[in-house]
Amino acid sequence: MAPQVQTPTSAHTFTQRISATPRGARLARRLVRYHLDGWGVPYDSELSDTVAQIAAELAANAATHGRVPGRDFQLRLLLRANCVRVEVSDTRTECGPPERPEQPPPDAESGRGLVLVAALAARWGVESRAVGKTVWAVVSLPGG
Repeated sequence: MAPQVQTPTSAHTFTQRISATPRGARLARRLVRYHLDGWGVPYDSELSDTVAQIAAELAANAATHGRVPGRDFQLRLLLRANCVRVEVSDTRTECGPPERPEQPPPDAESGRGLVLVAALAARWGVESRAVGKTVWAVVSLPGG
């Protein structure tokens, strides 16, 4: 029997600055799973897996393409009554994701992250900030 996701009674928010490195990207995924579990979304649930995968992809992109030496990226996780929103902000303005990510050639070793995000998220996008950008994705809660 699949674990049940508890319906949150109020919004929850977690924000953390993380080093813009591959290790930081892995940490982002673990932090998402940890906080979702604490908010009633079990580790082994489909929702936890989906949100963690999206966070990992966005964090990996921030560490790879949005990296500015000496600057961290910021992970923000919001659990609302009907959805989970993942935001990853970096300080690089000139390098943003495409509006519609395209599947890379079959022999390509990378380039599938945003295709995966677009497939898993109910919606996603990019917002400008004073310094840099925020790439966000929203995942609907079951029954939401």
